[in-house]
Amino acid sequence: MAEDSSVELDRFGASRHPRDVENLFGHEREEAQFLAAYRSGRMPHAWLLSGPEGIGKASFAYRAARFMLSHPDPTTDAVQRAHSLESSFETGAGRRISAQSHGDLLAVRREIEPGKKAIPTEIKVDQIRKMIQFFETTAGEGGWRIAIIDTMDELNRSGANALLKLVEEPPPRSLFFMITSAPGRLLPTIRSRCRVLAFRALKEADLVKALLAQPVPPSQPVALKAARHAGGSVKSALKLIDPATLSVIEHVEGVLRKLPALDRAELLQMADGLTGRERSNDYQTVIETVQNWIADQCRVRAGEGGHRLAPLAEVWEKSARIAGETDRYNLDRRPFLLSLFADLAEAVRLSNGI
Repeated sequence: MAEDSSVELDRFGASRHPRDVENLFGHEREEAQFLAAYRSGRMPHAWLLSGPEGIGKASFAYRAARFMLSHPDPTTDAVQRAHSLESSFETGAGRRISAQSHGDLLAVRREIEPGKKAIPTEIKVDQIRKMIQFFETTAGEGGWRIAIIDTMDELNRSGANALLKLVEEPPPRSLFFMITSAPGRLLPTIRSRCRVLAFRALKEADLVKALLAQPVPPSQPVALKAARHAGGSVKSALKLIDPATLSVIEHVEGVLRKLPALDRAELLQMADGLTGRERSNDYQTVIETVQNWIADQCRVRAGEGGHRLAPLAEVWEKSARIAGETDRYNLDRRPFLLSLFADLAEAVRLSNGI
């Protein structure tokens, strides 16, 4: 029986769970690479799906798993003639995957323990041990046994070591999808045993398609505006569908466009308005908007030399560190916000040689 959606920590808001996403936009290249490997008969047993957060890596993993479990023999015409990994949700395999009842597919993810309210911060070693037991049994339908680990970034050290042993000596016809937004943090011994499939941030046109395909789609203008600010991430774009969030972003971007000039009265008003707990989401939006702006500046001005970029990079590092400390110790946000924009103004002056 399917779990209650309220406890599925790998679902974002009211959007579809990755296992129920019918249309995957913008990852045709990755689908072609995976399909070619499957058709070849030399299928890697471990795939590392890497790329920015919220761009569809988990949706791809479920889509690929559904295709393979629906077509377990890669030599059939259905596989050899396929142009994508699309497969019907109405097949036996498709229906059971949606119902979380397919015996040959295991999702390894953070889970709230029965009777507890605390939200776990990691995937525990016991979950990997259960996965090992899963692969010790024969596939129920005589085909593949597939595990989706979402995400490797949340797997603790003991779990990673236990997983390594399984990946080093995988059972026949076993497949691992390991999802990560930070491949550099993984054990090198795990990375070296995986075929890496690097996913790219989505283009704005693909983000708009993904937003309009949601259960409750936004209007076209809202989708276009959200896609423009989302940095290629569907997850970020879904947050930006809220007009109030977009208003915060546009306000901050207006301040940033004026740098190195600062309207201190405007800044003080903004900082005062972000102090309450009920404004936590808006405060986080401000921080993310500033960090995205710094990243864009560094990318656009990459050819100007390190001496031009160093002041901006220093503010980026400092803002991330102090924002974390402000949240961790529940400090007053106003001094941090005021110093952040003052530091940005000085960094822009230095990087422009003013």
